[in-house]
Amino acid sequence: MDFSHNSKTQRYIKRMREFMQTHVEPIEERVYEEIHQNNPSSDWTKWSIHPEVERLKAIAKADGLWNMFLPDDNLGQGLTCLEYAPLAEETGKVLFAPEIFNCNAPDTGNMEVLYHFGNEAQQKQWLTPLLAGEIRSVFGMTEPDVASSDATNMAATIKEDGNELVLNGKKWWTTGLGHPNAKLMIFMGLSNPENDKHNQHSMVLVPLDSQGIEIQRMLSAYGDYDAPFGHGEVHLNNVRVPKTNLLVGMGKGFAIAQGRLGPGRIHHCMRAIGMAEKALELAIKRGLSRVAFGRPLIELGGNKERIAQARMLIEQSRLLTLQAAWKIDNLGVKHAMVDISAIKVVVPNMLQQVVDMTLQIHGGAGMCNDFPIAKFAAGARALRLADGPDEVHMAMVSRLELKKYK
Repeated sequence: MDFSHNSKTQRYIKRMREFMQTHVEPIEERVYEEIHQNNPSSDWTKWSIHPEVERLKAIAKADGLWNMFLPDDNLGQGLTCLEYAPLAEETGKVLFAPEIFNCNAPDTGNMEVLYHFGNEAQQKQWLTPLLAGEIRSVFGMTEPDVASSDATNMAATIKEDGNELVLNGKKWWTTGLGHPNAKLMIFMGLSNPENDKHNQHSMVLVPLDSQGIEIQRMLSAYGDYDAPFGHGEVHLNNVRVPKTNLLVGMGKGFAIAQGRLGPGRIHHCMRAIGMAEKALELAIKRGLSRVAFGRPLIELGGNKERIAQARMLIEQSRLLTLQAAWKIDNLGVKHAMVDISAIKVVVPNMLQQVVDMTLQIHGGAGMCNDFPIAKFAAGARALRLADGPDEVHMAMVSRLELKKYK
């Protein structure tokens, strides 16, 4: 396997870095501060999008740095998973950057679902405005009343009634639910309990203004509401949508999810690697510039060794993630299952370790909003649960490993 970037990727990396240096980095601190000031509470109805994000979205779109995650020459930039990976890494260095390029989760995964599994009418209604960055979307899967580490536990229901589907249930940690432009939910629920456990659930497109949808609250993560996206709890009470809103067919939810989560985990992990690179940069700059006990911090308490360890962990994580991307592109998601599960354990744990080291070097400053470190720490810890906890992914790896010996 050759993971060296081809000429196309190198051109995109150069353009992306120039964009970040020219447009994003000069406003980074101010935007962080103003997002925090302008969205201070759990009342998501008052949240707003920072005007600089909207301004830069138009520039990114005009520059062709738009929808880079989608491997389509017409709707995206025609990049493979491996070609897009280093670009996701660059966007991960600044928390609000992915939205600027219309490459933010969960919209990327939802757009991939509509691209691969939506019919023409569904794509026209929902995929077109999502690709244009005009609306945002959410993915309703995790539930508060069951152990969602086992996704087959999903208890929210989808029932047929004439030409309609009736939806009931509770979802939480529904990322993006607080965004002012959130218009669509992809809802996954129990539709065919008579089938085997991986053919019991379906996915349905649900407009968020449908009667019977009640957004209960935004959930804080380590005390932060992650405005203007948010992670919400939403209840569906006899929500009715046309049968034409069903994706693929009844009982096909897990088949769709398998296709959605593979590339999405590459994106998550590469953004996390970008976050780790930024954290390491902050640690080194802090360690070189601050003096304690008559010496730079970098010279104290084994910090040089920690810097070296961080570099080695980042490089190992990146190579494993690029291997997973290469396998998805060349062999398909089914042949990359070990790698996909492995990176979902390895990368967030690496990020958590690197960010914790950075926070320690910064002392009290790392705990507050003067730096993005506390948000990095929350994101790192959340990633060890998002898309399945570490234990589920390790169980997958061990199951596939043991299968070789049967």
